[in-house]
Amino acid sequence: MNPYDADTHPGPYLVVEVLGVGDVSVPALAHGPGEPLHQAATRVIDAAAALDERHESVLDAVQRAQRLLEGIGRGEVGRAKVSYVLLRTALPELGDVLAQQDRAYSRLVESLSDYRQLRPSPEPAQRATDKSHGQGQQMRPHRDDDWAVAGERGLVALEAVAAGGVRFRRTAIGEDPFISREKAQPQDPRVWPQTVQRLVADGLLHQDITENVYRPGQLHSLTAQGEAALRDGRATTSRVSAALGRTTTRATSGALSDLAAVPVARTSLAAPRSR
Repeated sequence: MNPYDADTHPGPYLVVEVLGVGDVSVPALAHGPGEPLHQAATRVIDAAAALDERHESVLDAVQRAQRLLEGIGRGEVGRAKVSYVLLRTALPELGDVLAQQDRAYSRLVESLSDYRQLRPSPEPAQRATDKSHGQGQQMRPHRDDDWAVAGERGLVALEAVAAGGVRFRRTAIGEDPFISREKAQPQDPRVWPQTVQRLVADGLLHQDITENVYRPGQLHSLTAQGEAALRDGRATTSRVSAALGRTTTRATSGALSDLAAVPVARTSLAAPRSR
């Protein structure tokens, strides 16, 4: 159970979801100041706090704009000119704080990815209980975003990024996330933005947060861990396909043999023999 509310503390909430910890603090994530893991844990905590701060700024800006819009919506014409002037400053401010919030979120995702790469591997007993989602990496059970990498979704996303041109983007209105693909074909399976973000958090993908998330979007590339996971996923898929092919061939051959053994009955539509 996540002790944090995503609507009020999105930073710590994401840390708990990704790392599966109960206490979002540097001592809970690492020991020994000065070590790389301790520094990575510090960056995670700082990034989570920064995201919370940006979130508060967004809420304040939204509430100010909402109050102005409510007055105009009620038809208060006498205040309309004043409200329009205020809106011209309030709406750009809202756009700025939303962009800052998005950058803070991207920094937190990147810091979580760095921390996961430095964190020691679990003990053999723990590894035995971990669930693999088919791309070669391990994850903690009972994650709320496990659906994002269920089945072939993770492998599909890795394949798409390997082909190039996969960008994480947000809509200008609503801030809804989506994925754009430069080399996608109409028949290609869909790549979910939640899948891409999960793979970034797992350290399989790198997201270029220096690019604008609205246009052209933030380009993704495979990390070394992601390349290994893609090779494992392709190898597993090939073995399964080969096994299914052998099964199908045996079944078809048996069916044809059975069919050949059945005598052909003479029917009334047979051509008459000539005298």
